Amino acid sequence: MNSSTPPTVGRMGRLRRPQQWLVLLVFSLLFAGALELVALPAALLIGPMLAAILAGTNGATVRVPRPLFGSAQAIVGCLVASSISADIFPVFYAEWPLFLAVVATVAASSLLGWLISRWRILPGTTAVWGSSPGAATAMVLMAGAFGADQRLVAFMQYLRVIFVSMTAALVAKMWVDTSGVVVPPIVWFPPIDPFAFAATLGIAIVGGLIGKLVRLPSPFFLGTFIFGAVIHLGLGVPMQLPPWLLAASYAMVGWSIGLNFTRPILRHAARALPQIIGSIVALIAFCGGMAFVISRLLGIDPLTAYLATSPGGMDSVAIIAAAAQNVDISFVMALQSARFLVVLLIGPSVARLVARNVRA
Repeated sequence: MNSSTPPTVGRMGRLRRPQQWLVLLVFSLLFAGALELVALPAALLIGPMLAAILAGTNGATVRVPRPLFGSAQAIVGCLVASSISADIFPVFYAEWPLFLAVVATVAASSLLGWLISRWRILPGTTAVWGSSPGAATAMVLMAGAFGADQRLVAFMQYLRVIFVSMTAALVAKMWVDTSGVVVPPIVWFPPIDPFAFAATLGIAIVGGLIGKLVRLPSPFFLGTFIFGAVIHLGLGVPMQLPPWLLAASYAMVGWSIGLNFTRPILRHAARALPQIIGSIVALIAFCGGMAFVISRLLGIDPLTAYLATSPGGMDSVAIIAAAAQNVDISFVMALQSARFLVVLLIGPSVARLVARNVRA
């Protein structure tokens, strides 16, 4: 070992910056590919984040430039805005008591977050943001703007996404055989619709600028989400987000979070792992109980009710629901989307309220 090298510099820190980026890119592709092969959700984000954590804890000095990170947040804002469908409103108009189930899930997750904060397992409002059901990437992006530790929030959120998705798949297996269902391959470079793609880029640029002008927290994400939702739902403007653009955006977000991990932070996350897993299991059990009540009271089949109340992993839940012939997909996605909106709207207020109570 070169004696002139400080002992705090890891192996990655000894490489030149282009070499660090090359190592990070290669490991990101390997991790994302491996996660895709085993059909784990959010592989295109979790893979690069794992690679960045490995690099960050080994002394990497590279960081994602702020303009690229801001652009990635704006693209995620477009994705969230385009995923909200006007179809959720008729469902809730017909079955308005379902809103209570949405509120109950958010309340239960907030209680779990408050307990984790109160017991000093995780600092400040980190546990609240990390426990929020659904909207994992959105919660991670917003958490940093409200003073939470974005690294630990990401750790909690994506661990929950994996647990919830696997549980939903196992529950679905009890009702329907999904072994023959083949997920369609990803078309990385689909034909570009000039109008829809231009509208997407325009919404990302204008929404990000509006977010900065009105000083929103996490301005690029929230500004684009709000502006995009208004344009998409109000004017019916279509958006196109090709997989290559989403993959690049996910990589930027994953790298930005992962490169800030240090070995002390990683050790702290590992020490809190049993309690975090316990909170995830408790939330899954609570949502399962609510699914049982909804099934009995409204006469909805148990699998539909369970997938509708499953706390997160909306994309994987949609795939599972599509595989089962007797599942009411519109009902499932309506309840998932409604909770998603509620979490986005009241998440900051709940975090501030919990922070005040924990300090008290």
